[in-house]
Amino acid sequence: MKQIMMLLAAMLLTACSKDDEVKAATVQEAGKTLVVYYSYTNNCHEIVTSLTSQIQADVMRIEPADKTQKYEANGYAIGTALLNAIKAAPNDAASYPSIDPVSITDLSQYQNIIIVTPLWWSQMAAIMQTYLFNYSSQMAGKHVALIVSSHSSGINGVVADAERLVKNVTWMGDALWINASNHGNRASLIQNWLPTLNFAEKQTTMDKMYITIGGVTQPATLVDNAATQALVERLKDGAVTVTLNSSGDFEIWGVLGFSLPISNEQINAQPGDVILYNGSNICIFYGTNSWSYTRLGKIDGLSESELRTYLKAGESNIRVTLSLNNATGISNVRSNAESGAYYSLNGQRVENPSKGIFIRNGKKVIL
Repeated sequence: MKQIMMLLAAMLLTACSKDDEVKAATVQEAGKTLVVYYSYTNNCHEIVTSLTSQIQADVMRIEPADKTQKYEANGYAIGTALLNAIKAAPNDAASYPSIDPVSITDLSQYQNIIIVTPLWWSQMAAIMQTYLFNYSSQMAGKHVALIVSSHSSGINGVVADAERLVKNVTWMGDALWINASNHGNRASLIQNWLPTLNFAEKQTTMDKMYITIGGVTQPATLVDNAATQALVERLKDGAVTVTLNSSGDFEIWGVLGFSLPISNEQINAQPGDVILYNGSNICIFYGTNSWSYTRLGKIDGLSESELRTYLKAGESNIRVTLSLNNATGISNVRSNAESGAYYSLNGQRVENPSKGIFIRNGKKVIL
């Protein structure tokens, strides 16, 4: 009898282990994930701790610039005033309370984003609304999930706020509601919720467009919308070369020569963003601007100063080639040239280079 009981226990343990392994594999095989959260009472922090014990993800906490506020004071007057200001002018950046600078400003490396936020009086906490207003344009084309913490109120208002602020994304599944009565069971709630989500699959390559300027090619990761789908079909017929000009000390832009479908929204464009304007103009940003645009994608891996050099900020008649392959420019060079020396893109050694794009130790460098 004892042997039978031990055998049954072993079988049960094996079954549970395999089930856990399947759940873990489902998430671990997904693309890179970011968990972004705001926590006022520490409940959301505890939720994130439970969440990240079950999945591999980077974590970023949002903090208000003014940490002295007691949002519940005077009958919730302060928190209510913040929410009412947003409701009165939801498209005005000045309506949102200030937050501290965030530690991750470029979301291009992430395919999945999980938002964890408290509920304030049936709405999303104003601090999290600020973050999403500022960074939702970078979430376009990604897979997004939502966890809401509240005392007892339902979360429909928070879900509506999330859908208003975060557009052109794939919602991974239903939002998870964790309240005062089940907060102690949050680990099991999260464990049961994760397998229901539609995580973006891990990819060795993402949909790319290549941008060539001055003989140097940089990849840009495309979002998934009607405009990019039409653009990719157009580029399958061959590379497209356009002439762009600097404008406003934040972009180069010009006429594409053909029109693409528009899905305009108010976008806070950031350095590296590739944007469609009025359906037939392409804008590539080295600074920031807020306007009604259709997002196309983002140039990978260049800082703001590197983008200014690469995009020839301030110049006119900039020849820019868009293509679906990397055969039109230099991406990496290996040679027997002297180590540490700088060479021009045509292979000539340059003494004391001051500004431009050069080859050093077999790699491109921008000075």
